[in-house]
Amino acid sequence: MPGAGAARVLPTWVLPTWVLLAWVLLALPPSLAQPQPSGRRWVTEKEARFDTTYADWVGADLINIYAFNHSVRRNRTEGVRVSVNVLSDHKDLPVLFVVRQKEAVVSFQVPLILRGLYQRKYAYQEVSRTLCQPQTKAEVETQHFYVDVSTLSLNASYQLRVTRVENFVLRTNERFSFNATAAQPQYFKYEFPEGLDSVIVKVTSAMAFPCSVISIQDILCPVYDLDNNVAFIGMYQTMTKKAAITVQKKDFPSNSFYVVVVVKTEDEACGGALPYYPLSKNASPDEPVDQHNRQKMLEVTVSPAITSEAYVSSMLFCLGIFLSFYVLTLLIACWESCRQQKRKGLLAAMDSPSLDTASLLGHARSIPDSFLGHAPYDSYGYGSFGNGSSGSTEGVTDSMGSAEVPYGYVGQEQFKRRTPSTPMRPLSIAMGERSLENVAGRPRLDSLSSVEEDDYDTLADIDYDKNVIRTKQYLCVADLARKDKRVLRKKYQIYFWNIATIAVFYALPVIQLVITYQTVVNVTGNQDICYYNFLCAHPLGNLSAFNNILSNLGYVLLGLLFLLIILQREINYNRALMRNDTHALECGIPKHFGLFYAMGTALMMEGLLSACYHVCPNYTNFQFDTSFMYMIAGLCMLKLYQKRHPDINASAYSAYACLALVIFFSVVGVVFGKGNTAFWIVFSVIHIVATLLLSTQLYYMGRWKLDSGILRRILHVLYTDCVRQCSGPMYVDRMVLLVMGNIVNWSLAAYGLIVRPNDFASYLLAIGICNLLLYFAFYIIMKLRSGERIKLIPLLCIVGTSVVWGFALFFFFQGLSTWQKTPAESREHNRNCILLDFFDDHDIWHFLSSIAMFGSFLVLLTLDDDLDCVQRDKIYVF
Repeated sequence: MPGAGAARVLPTWVLPTWVLLAWVLLALPPSLAQPQPSGRRWVTEKEARFDTTYADWVGADLINIYAFNHSVRRNRTEGVRVSVNVLSDHKDLPVLFVVRQKEAVVSFQVPLILRGLYQRKYAYQEVSRTLCQPQTKAEVETQHFYVDVSTLSLNASYQLRVTRVENFVLRTNERFSFNATAAQPQYFKYEFPEGLDSVIVKVTSAMAFPCSVISIQDILCPVYDLDNNVAFIGMYQTMTKKAAITVQKKDFPSNSFYVVVVVKTEDEACGGALPYYPLSKNASPDEPVDQHNRQKMLEVTVSPAITSEAYVSSMLFCLGIFLSFYVLTLLIACWESCRQQKRKGLLAAMDSPSLDTASLLGHARSIPDSFLGHAPYDSYGYGSFGNGSSGSTEGVTDSMGSAEVPYGYVGQEQFKRRTPSTPMRPLSIAMGERSLENVAGRPRLDSLSSVEEDDYDTLADIDYDKNVIRTKQYLCVADLARKDKRVLRKKYQIYFWNIATIAVFYALPVIQLVITYQTVVNVTGNQDICYYNFLCAHPLGNLSAFNNILSNLGYVLLGLLFLLIILQREINYNRALMRNDTHALECGIPKHFGLFYAMGTALMMEGLLSACYHVCPNYTNFQFDTSFMYMIAGLCMLKLYQKRHPDINASAYSAYACLALVIFFSVVGVVFGKGNTAFWIVFSVIHIVATLLLSTQLYYMGRWKLDSGILRRILHVLYTDCVRQCSGPMYVDRMVLLVMGNIVNWSLAAYGLIVRPNDFASYLLAIGICNLLLYFAFYIIMKLRSGERIKLIPLLCIVGTSVVWGFALFFFFQGLSTWQKTPAESREHNRNCILLDFFDDHDIWHFLSSIAMFGSFLVLLTLDDDLDCVQRDKIYVF
């Protein structure tokens, strides 16, 4: 028997048995050949160095540990980056890399599997990660970190390299270019210098795809720099070619932050197409897709944002612009008041005994040439912003001292319009008060008839029959101003009270909703929720784009100013009525202020709701910005029609019901209209039918019925007027307007049906604006054809407003963002500020459009001031 120290001899059959077993295990499929963990694993630890590539292998029984150390200085930050490449192709047995640091542990597997839309898998063999840098309080500190490599595979080859990141700390106003992939994200550090409280991080790329994500994160470990976790903390936004995030120092206690750039696995979030999944007989649905070299070249710049002084100066600039309109209005009102006082003094001098005696003796009165230079019916107009109707008795057109002057339309029977002759002007002025008293004392229907009595057989109640009055071939304002003034005043006041009620119930939920939107943006950090112009979005408090909100102040201030002007006019008009002033009672366009109040309120609400929309502009709340635009366009058309049709204008209830229907179609079109052929067919049919019904209503002045016999009556009219005899339309001017309106609206309907524009809300608004402009142009042309004139101030308002509208539309069509595209695509349209480094093109649009709307309202207010001293039976309806 051998001794204890003797070697043990194995049987001769043992070695061949072990060789055979090893051969069988290697011949088995991978799924059956997975090694079972043995009770013993080898661990090797190596001292490693930076900038050295380690080509090594690892197995199920072997773990490799690489120990690194480097010096960290308190006032200098260096980035450390770990790059690995697994050469073995064992997708089901990945290699695990664990980086152990002082304050963090980072782990990742290779192949790295990232998921996309619909849980698609994408595999990456090359992975690079930047390590989080722990803070140090010592002047110089040596820090250690370890890279552990392990796997369940029998043998996996890999390459490992650890390097220092150059330019890890970004500098102000210095550009830095770099590459990034989905498995090789990049991030850099920025430290706020002294005296700088806010910066803008701008990232650009020459290539739109692949889609990427820009994130701003606090200096914390770990850093979330993968596609599946980058949205966990901080602020982030998707990017194609441009991205910009404003960062405030107060939000980061360490006075520094990380700029993280991640390339997404798919481009769908940026508006790109989804990649086709490879289909083959042997491919599994869960088989990861290798995206090969999916990388993007980017450039990052950190530039200072504006200072608090810029905020103050911009707010003062905005207030100064619009408060100057208040000052200008006050100056014009004072000038107008002085002019009226001067004229009253002249009239008082003419009524003195010496002048009366001279007139009785046949001597001419001595009247200044400047006074005689005005037309008799123009001397006491409202002016620009009104002192109301004058209490004077200056030159009213009456039968005394007038001459027959032909008046008419081309191709029609001429009217005979009475205008005072020049030699009789002094006598007309002298006898003005007495003549007006006689006019006011006569029965209203006798004095305000637009048709001579011998034109038809007189019947007792003929003037009270609506069908007779409103179907006359030629109408004057007196024919359509027969209702009691108090009834009409209450009718049109309802416009104001209704829109005020609508504004309260509409605005309160809107304000609550946009506050919620802004809160969600601030809490989640997802800046894809709102479509700002990020290159010119200046935050203030919890608001992300204060400049876009501030620029809407003009709508509110100018709307309030317009309300004050209307209030002053109404007060002066009511005083004139209390004096029984004949100018106010029987002359000029009937004064109804309810629609003007509604227009001013709508302008203020447009400013408020536009500001609410710009708190967080996006696809779901765009109707906030356009709802009161529809109302403004509708109210302006109603006011223009009311001027010469006060008795038959639409009631507030029917008008707002129609506008509500328009807003309903706007919402439906935005939600369901994009590319929906059925919707566009239905809408175009409704548009054309509504145009025909409105045309019929306007042509017959409401004297028609929509009932079961409508088709029979239409055929009868066509037969009698077109078949039996070819006769022209009875109301030529109305027919011209309605034909042009139908051509425009049918063309717009055809355009919508063929092109199907994506921005349905703007398309619908364009329909309203086109109809308003068409009616306004018709009104101006007919006013001039009727022998009327446009006074200086409304003419200046028309010219100035047209110029301002032109510039405003130029800035509007710059298109700094669009919610019709993805947030990343929208940011491609972003531009820098152009005014005071605070306001962008869209803010200029807000400024100019508010001024243009205010000017448009003044045009409607002062357009017919030349008729303030003309009797209503001399003012024609068109």
